Amino acid sequence: MKKTVDVITLGCSKNLVDSELLMRQFEALGYQVRHDDENPKGEIVIINTCGFIGDAKKESIRTILQFAERRQKNKIDKLFVMGCLSQRYQHELQNEIPEVDKFYGKFNFNEILTDLGQEFRADLRWERSLTTPSHYAYIKISEGCNRTCSYCAIPLITGRHRSRPMEEIIGEVQSLVNKGVKEFQLIAQDLSYYGADRYKSLKLPELVERLSDIQGVEWIRLHYAYPAQFPYNLLKVMRERENVCKYLDIALQHISDKMLKLMRRNFTKQETFDLIETIRNEVPGIHIRTTMLLGHPGETDEDVEELKEFIEKIRFERLGAFAFSNEEGTYAFENYQDIVSEEVKLRRVDEIMAIQQKISAEINQTKIGRKLKVIIDRQEGENFIGRTEFDSPEVDPEVIISANTPGIEIGNFYQAEIIDADEYDLYAK
Repeated sequence: MKKTVDVITLGCSKNLVDSELLMRQFEALGYQVRHDDENPKGEIVIINTCGFIGDAKKESIRTILQFAERRQKNKIDKLFVMGCLSQRYQHELQNEIPEVDKFYGKFNFNEILTDLGQEFRADLRWERSLTTPSHYAYIKISEGCNRTCSYCAIPLITGRHRSRPMEEIIGEVQSLVNKGVKEFQLIAQDLSYYGADRYKSLKLPELVERLSDIQGVEWIRLHYAYPAQFPYNLLKVMRERENVCKYLDIALQHISDKMLKLMRRNFTKQETFDLIETIRNEVPGIHIRTTMLLGHPGETDEDVEELKEFIEKIRFERLGAFAFSNEEGTYAFENYQDIVSEEVKLRRVDEIMAIQQKISAEINQTKIGRKLKVIIDRQEGENFIGRTEFDSPEVDPEVIISANTPGIEIGNFYQAEIIDADEYDLYAK
């Protein structure tokens, strides 16, 4: 299949943006480009890898080996690997998997084009071939992270925080609005720090305010804020701007002061309580999404009990949990002994998620009878599937509406009355 490229994206939405940028370049060169196809069989296969934690690395390696075998049997002409895993382990991967034509890092993937004898189109630098439904898109506002959390390999992969110019981001959003995109998920390794490097002050509130001024931007949603150095002026923007969703994704990771210190979070238990109280007071009705890390070295049953009490008291609208992964090169790997067994880590994750499942079910029940603005993402069988402003794609609850409802179109907004709910989803008419 000549002039055909299959791109496979593993990992987070930040990787997805990189894939979309590269796909646009190939399309401009006349290639047929497919993304995450069920049966990739293009002339060229490009795998965009994740290297964040152990399970993600294993998935990336499995995928590379699967296509390395096809490359060896000449079922594909070229196999390229890019992204976080190859940024971190490029030399090791080259030695271990020679069937791959070339490994690229996270920031030099445009060299794939020049290595194929093609020219990178600088005028299309921020144009993307969206892989999401045409009504929403992810907007990456920065790369890298300056934090020194003990467990996290992201700074090793991405380097220090680098904010994109505000005008460049505004121009990208305007361009996507012109193409019919209505909803924007702002993403970064650390939203809170946006602007501190480039403008010498925290500029996320100004950026969000200016983006909300763009005609046609219906929803802006914020992902991956950091609690320390939180830009409190953002809360006024969220409260006053109708098209800024009352939704904040902010990773807290733990509540025990002992664990927060071991994790090198530079934030205390009391500061966490104060931050959440301020957020909820300033933005009534806001839905907070957070993540918790279980099984970090030094964590005891007492620390987990303290975390459980915290979760039951705060009642987060959205919460996920994951088990500690001892990553090479991190502070924890170099300085702590990984003394919590895998069995105990997973048990603690399950215990936290059981508490959250009950909380989520109870919060969803309070929405029955309310009328909420809903965007329709897709149709599945006999139902339309949508989301409220409190729900981000892929990770949050969905709103289910009968496909027999007349006049509904995918990508449009509707007022929907919630008529039922369970732990994960809402049912509406």
